[in-house]
Amino acid sequence: MNKEEQSRRGEDVIAGRNAVTEALRSGRPIDSLYVARGAHTGSIGALIAKAKKQGIPVKEADAKKLDYLCGNAVHQGVVALAAAHTYASLDDLFALAQERGEPPFFIVADELEDPHNLGAILRTAECAGAHGVIIPKRRSVGLTYAVGKASAGAVEYVPVVRVTNIASTLEELKQRGVWTYAADMDGQDWCSVDYKGPTALVIGSEGFGVSRLVKESCDFVISLPMKGKINSLNASVACGVICYEVARQRSGIVTK
Repeated sequence: MNKEEQSRRGEDVIAGRNAVTEALRSGRPIDSLYVARGAHTGSIGALIAKAKKQGIPVKEADAKKLDYLCGNAVHQGVVALAAAHTYASLDDLFALAQERGEPPFFIVADELEDPHNLGAILRTAECAGAHGVIIPKRRSVGLTYAVGKASAGAVEYVPVVRVTNIASTLEELKQRGVWTYAADMDGQDWCSVDYKGPTALVIGSEGFGVSRLVKESCDFVISLPMKGKINSLNASVACGVICYEVARQRSGIVTK
């Protein structure tokens, strides 16, 4: 993050112990808390405890990283990144589907780290009629400024739920009547599946795809045809292709 980017973000980066304390106290959505490596006592220890109590991921970083995050502002060993939007709950997603009178359609992003990919998925989700996106708290990008920008405003309309464990969340979805589909290699043809019922589409990370445990938790594995020499698509592109197959089926559009 350069200084020009920092100035554009304004209050998205919160540096210093007092500023972070007030942000946590106010209930402002915080994406993650960075603290100086090895600092677990005193006021920083109290901030860590508050953040964990609120379900905010806490990450350790060296001084150079903290300087970089806040554009060399005085940070006193603690920097918080504010979320671009408030996170939703699973119940919010189901309520939105019910409000629209539609079977639930959720997208589950399994450890996506690229903010542009998550932003593009949010944009696709909004355009294709999905009722929300589910992401993990760990090893995943959250609702950062870059994600909000890449979503072209979709972050304001698509609820995003951040959960502790994707595999257990999929089990909960299945218990609530949702069929789960992992987009991965060696699955059945993506357009041979009926998506008109309650559906959760799982998209894997950029480098490793859908993790083994998450894949095993899904009801089906679906695959897109790879006709070239590269064996995978960009995560957001794959998501877009499958989302519009879901939208086609749900709209009753019949191909000739």
